Amino acid sequence: KAVVSTQSTGGPMMEKVLQSGVKDDLSVLFFNHTALLDVWGIPCRVTRCGYTGEDGVEISVPSDRTVELVEKLMAASDDVKLAGLGARDSLRLEAGLCLYGNDIDETTTPVEGTLMWTVAKRRRAARDFPGGEEVMRRFKAKEGRRRVGLIVEKAPARPHYPILNTAGDVVGEVTSGSPSPCTGKNIAMGYVDLEYTKNGTPLQVQVRKKIFPATKVAMPFVPTQYYVEKK
Repeated sequence: KAVVSTQSTGGPMMEKVLQSGVKDDLSVLFFNHTALLDVWGIPCRVTRCGYTGEDGVEISVPSDRTVELVEKLMAASDDVKLAGLGARDSLRLEAGLCLYGNDIDETTTPVEGTLMWTVAKRRRAARDFPGGEEVMRRFKAKEGRRRVGLIVEKAPARPHYPILNTAGDVVGEVTSGSPSPCTGKNIAMGYVDLEYTKNGTPLQVQVRKKIFPATKVAMPFVPTQYYVEKK
Protein backbone atom coordinates (compact mmCIF):
# COMPACT_ATOMS: atom_id res chain seq x y z
CA LYS A 1 0.00 0.00 0.00
CA ALA A 2 1.14 3.53 -0.74
CA VAL A 3 2.25 5.61 2.24
CA VAL A 4 0.39 8.92 2.27
CA SER A 5 0.94 12.12 4.25
CA THR A 6 -1.44 15.01 4.78
CA GLN A 7 -0.62 18.68 4.34
CA SER A 8 -3.03 21.43 5.40
CA THR A 9 -3.21 24.88 3.84
CA GLY A 10 -5.74 27.51 4.88
CA GLY A 11 -6.55 31.19 4.95
CA PRO A 12 -7.94 33.88 2.65
CA MET A 13 -5.12 33.46 0.11
CA MET A 14 -5.39 29.67 -0.08
CA GLU A 15 -7.38 29.37 -3.30
CA LYS A 16 -5.31 31.92 -5.21
CA VAL A 17 -2.02 30.29 -4.19
CA LEU A 18 -3.12 26.70 -4.80
CA GLN A 19 -4.78 27.56 -8.10
CA SER A 20 -1.37 28.46 -9.47
CA GLY A 21 -0.36 24.84 -9.03
CA VAL A 22 -3.40 23.04 -10.47
CA LYS A 23 -5.18 23.06 -13.82
CA ASP A 24 -8.62 22.31 -12.39
CA ASP A 25 -10.92 25.14 -11.30
CA LEU A 26 -10.85 25.29 -7.50
CA SER A 27 -13.87 27.62 -7.42
CA VAL A 28 -16.11 24.59 -7.97
CA LEU A 29 -14.52 22.58 -5.16
CA PHE A 30 -16.75 23.41 -2.21
CA PHE A 31 -16.46 22.82 1.54
CA ASN A 32 -16.34 19.10 2.42
CA HIS A 33 -15.88 18.11 -1.24
CA THR A 34 -12.84 16.24 -2.51
CA ALA A 35 -11.09 15.64 -5.83
CA LEU A 36 -8.04 13.86 -7.25
CA LEU A 37 -5.81 16.59 -8.65
CA ASP A 38 -2.25 17.03 -9.85
CA VAL A 39 -0.72 19.72 -7.64
CA TRP A 40 2.44 21.09 -9.27
CA GLY A 41 2.62 17.77 -11.07
CA ILE A 42 2.22 15.68 -7.91
CA PRO A 43 -0.81 13.33 -7.82
CA CYS A 44 -2.83 14.29 -4.74
CA ARG A 45 -6.26 14.15 -3.18
CA VAL A 46 -7.42 17.66 -2.34
CA THR A 47 -10.28 18.05 0.14
CA ARG A 48 -11.77 21.46 0.91
CA CYS A 49 -11.97 21.33 4.67
CA GLY A 50 -9.86 22.02 7.71
CA TYR A 51 -10.15 22.72 11.40
CA THR A 52 -9.33 26.40 11.70
CA GLY A 53 -12.60 28.04 10.67
CA GLU A 54 -10.86 29.45 7.59
CA ASP A 55 -11.29 28.41 3.98
CA GLY A 56 -8.74 25.67 3.50
CA VAL A 57 -7.73 22.34 2.03
CA GLU A 58 -6.16 19.15 3.25
CA ILE A 59 -3.90 17.60 0.65
CA SER A 60 -3.17 13.88 0.76
CA VAL A 61 0.19 13.41 -0.93
CA PRO A 62 2.58 10.47 -1.41
CA SER A 63 4.90 10.63 1.59
CA ASP A 64 8.04 10.59 -0.53
CA ARG A 65 6.88 13.82 -2.22
CA THR A 66 5.63 15.71 0.85
CA VAL A 67 8.70 17.94 1.16
CA GLU A 68 8.50 18.71 -2.56
CA LEU A 69 4.87 19.81 -2.21
CA VAL A 70 5.59 22.04 0.78
CA GLU A 71 8.51 23.65 -1.03
CA LYS A 72 6.30 24.32 -4.07
CA LEU A 73 3.68 25.93 -1.85
CA MET A 74 6.23 28.07 -0.03
CA ALA A 75 7.74 29.22 -3.33
CA ALA A 76 4.35 30.08 -4.83
CA SER A 77 3.78 33.16 -2.69
CA ASP A 78 5.37 35.18 0.11
CA ASP A 79 1.97 34.96 1.81
CA VAL A 80 2.49 31.25 2.54
CA LYS A 81 3.95 30.68 6.02
CA LEU A 82 4.51 27.61 8.14
CA ALA A 83 2.26 27.35 11.20
CA GLY A 84 2.64 25.11 14.23
CA LEU A 85 0.10 23.45 16.50
CA GLY A 86 -0.14 26.50 18.78
CA ALA A 87 -1.35 28.70 15.92
CA ARG A 88 -3.78 26.05 14.73
CA ASP A 89 -5.12 25.56 18.26
CA SER A 90 -5.88 29.26 18.69
CA LEU A 91 -7.65 29.30 15.31
CA ARG A 92 -9.86 26.29 16.06
CA LEU A 93 -10.76 27.81 19.43
CA GLU A 94 -11.70 31.11 17.78
CA ALA A 95 -13.93 29.06 15.47
CA GLY A 96 -15.55 27.35 18.45
CA LEU A 97 -14.34 23.90 17.36
CA CYS A 98 -13.79 21.11 19.88
CA LEU A 99 -10.45 19.49 20.59
CA TYR A 100 -10.94 15.82 21.33
CA GLY A 101 -9.59 14.94 24.75
CA ASN A 102 -10.11 18.52 25.96
CA ASP A 103 -13.61 19.63 25.01
CA ILE A 104 -15.16 16.27 24.19
CA ASP A 105 -14.33 12.64 24.92
CA GLU A 106 -16.06 9.27 25.07
CA THR A 107 -18.13 10.42 28.06
CA THR A 108 -19.57 13.50 26.32
CA THR A 109 -23.01 13.35 24.70
CA PRO A 110 -23.91 15.45 21.64
CA VAL A 111 -26.41 17.25 23.86
CA GLU A 112 -23.78 18.37 26.38
CA GLY A 113 -21.30 19.28 23.65
CA THR A 114 -23.94 21.33 21.75
CA LEU A 115 -23.31 19.01 18.82
CA MET A 116 -26.86 17.86 18.11
CA TRP A 117 -26.55 19.42 14.66
CA THR A 118 -24.48 16.33 13.80
CA VAL A 119 -27.47 14.05 14.47
CA ALA A 120 -29.85 14.08 11.50
CA LYS A 121 -33.62 14.35 12.01
CA ARG A 122 -34.10 10.78 10.78
CA ARG A 123 -31.60 9.46 13.33
CA ARG A 124 -33.23 11.48 16.08
CA ALA A 125 -36.60 9.95 15.25
CA ALA A 126 -35.30 6.39 14.85
CA ARG A 127 -32.82 6.63 17.74
CA ASP A 128 -30.84 3.95 15.89
CA PHE A 129 -27.35 5.05 16.93
CA PRO A 130 -25.22 4.08 19.94
CA GLY A 131 -26.79 5.65 23.03
CA GLY A 132 -29.68 6.97 20.96
CA GLU A 133 -32.37 6.46 23.58
CA GLU A 134 -30.39 8.18 26.34
CA VAL A 135 -29.17 11.00 24.10
CA MET A 136 -32.70 11.82 22.97
CA ARG A 137 -34.02 11.56 26.53
CA ARG A 138 -31.46 14.14 27.67
CA PHE A 139 -32.15 16.30 24.64
CA LYS A 140 -35.86 16.47 25.40
CA ALA A 141 -35.38 16.76 29.18
CA LYS A 142 -33.29 19.95 28.89
CA GLU A 143 -31.04 18.92 31.77
CA GLY A 144 -27.38 18.64 32.67
CA ARG A 145 -24.42 20.71 31.50
CA ARG A 146 -23.63 22.42 28.20
CA ARG A 147 -20.49 23.51 26.34
CA VAL A 148 -20.32 27.32 26.17
CA GLY A 149 -18.06 30.11 25.04
CA LEU A 150 -16.56 32.62 27.47
CA ILE A 151 -14.81 35.97 27.33
CA VAL A 152 -12.56 36.26 30.38
CA GLU A 153 -11.32 39.64 31.57
CA LYS A 154 -7.62 40.34 32.25
CA ALA A 155 -6.27 36.76 32.44
CA PRO A 156 -6.36 33.85 29.99
CA ALA A 157 -8.20 30.78 31.23
CA ARG A 158 -6.70 27.32 30.82
CA PRO A 159 -8.15 23.79 30.87
CA HIS A 160 -9.51 22.59 34.23
CA TYR A 161 -9.84 26.09 35.71
CA PRO A 162 -13.11 26.31 37.69
CA ILE A 163 -16.02 28.39 36.36
CA LEU A 164 -18.01 30.12 39.10
CA ASN A 165 -21.29 32.00 39.28
CA THR A 166 -21.37 35.51 40.70
CA ALA A 167 -22.00 34.07 44.18
CA GLY A 168 -18.72 32.18 43.99
CA ASP A 169 -20.18 28.70 43.57
CA VAL A 170 -18.45 26.34 41.12
CA VAL A 171 -20.83 25.74 38.21
CA GLY A 172 -18.46 24.35 35.59
CA GLU A 173 -14.96 23.92 34.25
CA VAL A 174 -12.87 25.38 31.43
CA THR A 175 -11.83 22.87 28.76
CA SER A 176 -9.91 25.16 26.35
CA GLY A 177 -8.67 28.72 26.63
CA SER A 178 -6.12 31.18 25.26
CA PRO A 179 -5.62 34.77 24.18
CA SER A 180 -7.33 35.32 20.82
CA PRO A 181 -5.04 36.97 18.24
CA CYS A 182 -8.02 37.94 16.04
CA THR A 183 -10.21 39.52 18.73
CA GLY A 184 -7.57 40.70 21.18
CA LYS A 185 -9.55 39.11 24.01
CA ASN A 186 -9.08 36.13 26.29
CA ILE A 187 -11.44 33.44 25.03
CA ALA A 188 -12.35 30.06 26.44
CA MET A 189 -14.84 27.26 26.19
CA GLY A 190 -16.02 24.97 28.92
CA TYR A 191 -19.01 23.28 30.48
CA VAL A 192 -21.51 24.92 32.82
CA ASP A 193 -24.82 24.00 34.39
CA LEU A 194 -27.77 24.57 32.07
CA GLU A 195 -29.06 27.66 33.89
CA TYR A 196 -25.88 29.60 33.00
CA THR A 197 -26.01 29.08 29.23
CA LYS A 198 -27.83 32.26 28.18
CA ASN A 199 -25.69 34.73 26.22
CA GLY A 200 -24.59 37.63 28.41
CA THR A 201 -24.72 35.63 31.64
CA PRO A 202 -22.09 37.01 34.06
CA LEU A 203 -19.72 34.36 35.39
CA GLN A 204 -16.25 34.14 36.89
CA VAL A 205 -13.17 32.02 36.26
CA GLN A 206 -10.65 31.07 38.90
CA VAL A 207 -7.14 31.50 37.48
CA ARG A 208 -4.80 29.96 40.02
CA LYS A 209 -5.75 31.74 43.27
CA LYS A 210 -7.44 34.78 41.72
CA ILE A 211 -10.99 35.26 40.45
CA PHE A 212 -11.63 37.10 37.17
CA PRO A 213 -14.94 38.22 35.62
CA ALA A 214 -16.20 36.33 32.59
CA THR A 215 -19.21 36.51 30.29
CA LYS A 216 -20.99 33.70 28.46
CA VAL A 217 -20.99 34.47 24.73
CA ALA A 218 -22.03 32.78 21.51
CA MET A 219 -19.56 30.80 19.44
CA PRO A 220 -17.76 31.04 17.10
CA PHE A 221 -15.78 33.91 18.56
CA VAL A 222 -14.61 34.77 15.01
CA PRO A 223 -16.96 34.21 12.02
CA THR A 224 -16.02 31.14 9.99
CA GLN A 225 -15.02 31.46 6.33
CA TYR A 226 -15.94 28.04 4.94
CA TYR A 227 -16.34 27.98 1.14
CA VAL A 228 -19.93 26.69 1.05
CA GLU A 229 -21.92 26.24 -2.15
CA LYS A 230 -24.76 28.76 -2.42
CA LYS A 231 -28.13 27.14 -3.03
